[in-house]
Amino acid sequence: MSIARIARCGVVALIGLAGVGSAMCPAGAEEANKAELDALRQALAKYEDVYAAVRDLYLSTVGCVHYNGEKIDGHMYYPKGGMGVHFVNLTVRDPVPDPTRPNVLIYEPDGQKLRLVAAEWLVPATSDVKEPPKLFGQTFQGPMEGHYPLIPKEFIHYDLHVWLKDNPLGVFSPTNPDVTCEGFDFALLEQPTKMVHQ
Repeated sequence: MSIARIARCGVVALIGLAGVGSAMCPAGAEEANKAELDALRQALAKYEDVYAAVRDLYLSTVGCVHYNGEKIDGHMYYPKGGMGVHFVNLTVRDPVPDPTRPNVLIYEPDGQKLRLVAAEWLVPATSDVKEPPKLFGQTFQGPMEGHYPLIPKEFIHYDLHVWLKDNPLGVFSPTNPDVTCEGFDFALLEQPTKMVHQ
């Protein structure tokens, strides 16, 4: 079955935090983050099968998102690279983000298949969210508008990416220069998302 049809139906040997080193955080915190990331990897292993993701209500936004590294004042900065095809689960609405249950799975086109490469957490910037959420010792980015045209601009939110595929920019970068949408029928070069000041 073609990727386009799969899309319509709807990691990484973790690099730890090497390079950040003990100068940035105590060894205990680094080990705790690695344990959480290992638990995430185990929890998502079944979603290497994209059909399992669809059965669990992760539904495709179809477009394979990538960025050209453009910097625009007042907008998020996304280094040049890909994100991939987002599968969003609208039933995951935990008030506190669950480190093993992201509401977005991200796949990279790989020939006629989709390969799981990342997870993302989206938290709506509602009145009861007083500060950016945190997971894995990382503060979410935002608040920002929705990623138009796949998500309405009115969806003001915070987000955090975790890469399951090796990423030269780091595990928590929003983009990965080693992820490509080239040759994919629904490749989508997105503009950087506008920041929102609350």
